[in-house]
Amino acid sequence: MKFLAHIPAWLKNKYVLTALGFTVWILFFDARDFITSHFREKEELRKLEASKKYYEQQIATTRQELEQLRSNPALLEKYAREKYHMKKDNEDLFLIREASPSTKH
Repeated sequence: MKFLAHIPAWLKNKYVLTALGFTVWILFFDARDFITSHFREKEELRKLEASKKYYEQQIATTRQELEQLRSNPALLEKYAREKYHMKKDNEDLFLIREASPSTKH
């Protein structure tokens, strides 16, 4: 019991030991601990920034296509025919679908 004599009295206090144990638990062992949640959130932030960059590129491409459609009536007609299967009143529309490789015999 001589080794207990060298420990300061405030470290023997049950409240200090409880607070110290609680702090260690929260920092390292809890499901929302400080250490691993920081790295998890940093990784999620990196993924979200990459996603943001992708969508910003998609928006820029779409805006460019929109500007082209607004300025070129022939391109607008082609886009409407291909994308929305629109046709003129005196035309017939035939849709030909390619068979996927798994359905070919």
